Amino acid sequence: MKQGTENRQAALSMRGVWVRYGPAVVLEDIYLTVEQGEILSIVGPNGSGKSTLLRTAMGFTPHSAGEVLVYGLPPAGIRQSGLIGYLPQMSSYKADFPLSVYDVVAMSRYARASIFERLGTADREAISLALERVEMQGLQKRHFGSLSGGERQRVLIARALALRPRMLILDEPSTGLDAVAQDNFYHLLVDLRDTEGMTIILVSHDIGSVSAIVDRVACLKRKIHFHGKPSDDMPAEALEKVFGRDVYFLHHDQNCETCRRFK
Repeated sequence: MKQGTENRQAALSMRGVWVRYGPAVVLEDIYLTVEQGEILSIVGPNGSGKSTLLRTAMGFTPHSAGEVLVYGLPPAGIRQSGLIGYLPQMSSYKADFPLSVYDVVAMSRYARASIFERLGTADREAISLALERVEMQGLQKRHFGSLSGGERQRVLIARALALRPRMLILDEPSTGLDAVAQDNFYHLLVDLRDTEGMTIILVSHDIGSVSAIVDRVACLKRKIHFHGKPSDDMPAEALEKVFGRDVYFLHHDQNCETCRRFK
């Protein structure tokens, strides 16, 4: 927890949350708190409920029991206010969008306008600032589909930032990015946290790739089996329940990289 957050309202609070799809339990008794201005990574294998947890936090997926609060309010109302910027999995977007970079970013502002309303000065300023924030202002006339994977991710982040949110929720944001693009993308997230005080929640299946940038990690497989700092000793039994018997955790810090094996 960052200094001074003890008395502040949590950005996200989930208490005793259950989600069911018919008779199947997808999320079981979830307790999770995300403080304002921190980066949390939710990690786990495919099918562990990571995307469902994000959608439940935003109010897209209903929960059958428990309480979900975003900045102290039910998520549906917060989502309509534009305080949450959401980036779905990269596969949700087609690279052959017949739109320019500027148009893709502008989509988020059009979503808040009425059907007959044009974008105003405030909208255009928000779009320009978002493009500048991700260093894509020089490519705003380029066709979205002509960009590299890393550039497309930056544009989609700008699309979320154009709402001027307090929280970013990102589902597998580094999928399909090469090592350099992934490193640059994570650097952008850290910069948004440090300079804007933005709260960021991202899903990943790889603990090692996010350990250097996140404040906390939540290991999920239907239930949360660990929630803490990446530098904390993660119980071997917790990682075994989430990932299986043989798990390699590559932990990054400022001075070295160490590999620990849990069996």
